[in-house]
Amino acid sequence: MGAGVSPYYLDEKTNWGLSLESLNKCYADAVAKNSTPRILVVVNPGNPTGQILEKSQMVDIIKFAHDHKIILLADEVYQANVYEPEKHPFFSFRAVALEMEETYAKNTMIVSLHTVSKGMLAECGRRGGYFELFNIPHILNDQLLKMAAINLCANVNGQLMTALMCQPPKKGDFSFESYTKEEMDIYHSLQKKAILVARDLNTIEGFSCTVVDGAMYAYPQITIPKGYVTYNEELNAKAQTNYAPDTRWCLEFLERTGFVLVAGSGFGQEEGTFHFRTTILPAVEDMQRFTEEVRKFQGELISKYGKN
Repeated sequence: MGAGVSPYYLDEKTNWGLSLESLNKCYADAVAKNSTPRILVVVNPGNPTGQILEKSQMVDIIKFAHDHKIILLADEVYQANVYEPEKHPFFSFRAVALEMEETYAKNTMIVSLHTVSKGMLAECGRRGGYFELFNIPHILNDQLLKMAAINLCANVNGQLMTALMCQPPKKGDFSFESYTKEEMDIYHSLQKKAILVARDLNTIEGFSCTVVDGAMYAYPQITIPKGYVTYNEELNAKAQTNYAPDTRWCLEFLERTGFVLVAGSGFGQEEGTFHFRTTILPAVEDMQRFTEEVRKFQGELISKYGKN
């Protein structure tokens, strides 16, 4: 189809906020390459960054999408994973748009995504979900319906889980109490680990981790010694590879400890910064063991290659 990507950056200094300045630069860069932006993808709560967008930022994003006649693809699959709802509540883009002036409420094109594989229901083990079209022209809706009609249906498990997510047991139902208890046990466990992992990572030399407000991940920034960066370049030249320093860091950490991480270079990051993504799904004891292994590994790197 000839489609391309024009990435934008979140602002780590404002807990991974999304600014109009970043969006305008992204749009201008695309236009300068003779591209016409069609879709703006926003993940909220964030993956891999674990942030929840402020309502004011969402208003700006909706106005931007409307004014540029861009479809806003709202990936909201982590909406149940909100760990401080009083301080940082989740709002869907559709709900925010409906509160705005009529021109935005009735004309901003939004596609909202949700799934059972996040939240507390399936925890990545089962797959099912839906998307909702909001202010999408009928001609596009008809084409999507046509595409869906000629495909095989989703697996039965996924359909059942999606129905359960949309219509959970109600008070008075036979399974309501056991369902609610299990759901809240999982939620409180994730809430505890979200606090624990960010707190512990921030005590490690060369690490800076924003608060995990939502989703299932922590995304710390790593200060990698210059000596290690040089070491990585030498290994790349020798093996004819092209690993970024944080990719090398994650691979060597995997070989040493058995813990799997995703390097920030795999997501795209500001030039000169290094990160990794870790999930908060494992048991509390495993998360504590993980952060201690990180502390030990990073300490050995600093001892061997020095500080920047």
